[in-house]
Amino acid sequence: MPERLSAREFLALVADEASFRELPSATRTCRTDGPLAWEGYDAARASAAARTGEEESVVCGTASVGGTRAVLLAFEFGFLGGSLGERTGDRLEAAYRHARAHRLPVVPLVATGGSRMQEGMLALTQLQRVARESALTRDAGLPQIAVVRDPTTGGGWATLGAGADVILALPDAQVGFAGSRVRPPDADPAAYTAQAQVAAGSADAVVPPAELRETLGRWLGLLTSPAREAPAPHALGAPALPDTGWEAVVRARAPERPRAAAYLDAYFTRRVTLRGDRCGGSDPEGVLCGFGERDGRTVAYAAQTGAATRPAGYRTAARLIRLADRLDIPVLTLVDTPGAANDAEAERQGAGAAIAEVFGAVAAARVPITTLVIGEGGSGGALALAAPGNTWATPDSYFSVIAPELAAAILKRPPGEVEATAGQLRIRPQDLVELGVIRGIMYHPGP
Repeated sequence: MPERLSAREFLALVADEASFRELPSATRTCRTDGPLAWEGYDAARASAAARTGEEESVVCGTASVGGTRAVLLAFEFGFLGGSLGERTGDRLEAAYRHARAHRLPVVPLVATGGSRMQEGMLALTQLQRVARESALTRDAGLPQIAVVRDPTTGGGWATLGAGADVILALPDAQVGFAGSRVRPPDADPAAYTAQAQVAAGSADAVVPPAELRETLGRWLGLLTSPAREAPAPHALGAPALPDTGWEAVVRARAPERPRAAAYLDAYFTRRVTLRGDRCGGSDPEGVLCGFGERDGRTVAYAAQTGAATRPAGYRTAARLIRLADRLDIPVLTLVDTPGAANDAEAERQGAGAAIAEVFGAVAAARVPITTLVIGEGGSGGALALAAPGNTWATPDSYFSVIAPELAAAILKRPPGEVEATAGQLRIRPQDLVELGVIRGIMYHPGP
């Protein structure tokens, strides 16, 4: 079990030195032993207060993290298991309102077992208050980055944790909707860990405590410093255009051709990774998503890696584009895939719906989106990430309605006619410019 720090200790861990300022606490007059007159509740609260030095299960205030000012919501697990009651809801609501009034991002530092039983359904309804405040903050275009500690379970995970835009987790923290005392007796405890949530696409990263301030500060800085546009990168590969359609295919498929990671490294001075589709899947081998710094400002990116893109990859890309749009951050997409994964498992995972999500996110985006085709542009699985009217291509790429081999097969042509079919499809970068499919060709800048 990881070390459990108090709320104040954790605030000291993540906030810049001497920068934390506690917000005034809302006061609520309660009847003896709370709203349910639960015998012994007042005594339990008094004991928790004496033990922790806190009056409630959450401490709210403002602080700088890596130089970026934010509202921090730090839970005190030692106060009745960090549970949410009416007074907790009062504090959280006031903190969210302060964030919106002062245009500050919100950082829940969560350690809670869920709702407070001694307040019954009135405690559970605090989740609705939190969800509404979070939604209003989201609509205001302010980022929310949760840090989930040990434990983060129940409604606290289902609202403050899993409801955040970005989720960072401490190593080995217990994270899940079901707490350890309410799970089925045969449940695998490994499924309820920070590492498992990242693997399942429900959290973005596991961050050791010693790295948390720097990591959180980097995220906050990037999500609050949008660029005005995302210029297309220069090509990193071959400088000359292909002579034939088949040559374009061969060059795009060449293993030595620069891939997404090389383009992202050349484009950004630093970047952070958004991982997972938030519904059980992750596709880091197919699509790289995140935010990066370029010329001191932030651009979001969704970059295909050259592999067939799986449904989780498309849903993660859609999540990235929607978040960037809400935060007014321009988006760069890199197209490089032979096509969407088309195996039976991909169909069971909702491939069509996932691709539709990306088409919809790109179509609805209000921020500038720029696309560079850096390799294979295989059918609708590639087109989904392409910005209408603002797509460019490198000399070692192609974009096609279908792979030449499959086109020949559908047309019942022999294998010997595949190369000719590639030419008929007009898939070379220069063909795409002439057809009006792309805006232009990005060349290598030279020596």
